[in-house]
Amino acid sequence: MPILPAGTSKKFKTGSWRFQKPEIDNNVCVKCLQCVNVCPDNSLSLNVKKNKIEINEDFCKGCGICANQCPVKAIKMKNL
Repeated sequence: MPILPAGTSKKFKTGSWRFQKPEIDNNVCVKCLQCVNVCPDNSLSLNVKKNKIEINEDFCKGCGICANQCPVKAIKMKNL
């Protein structure tokens, strides 16, 4: 199997693998960005215009690291 060049993971949408997905309560979220920093798939980002954390479900694998890291428990994992 060949080694692929860096950055090619953006071509492979892997979000369909998950059996859970994170749901963010933006009324509770304090925008500390800890979830963004720990996401292994870079699926979370801060939408500055909307002032809320957004999830790119094309790449989120539902690992739950973001929910475990959230200091205010604004992220809950929901079964699909």
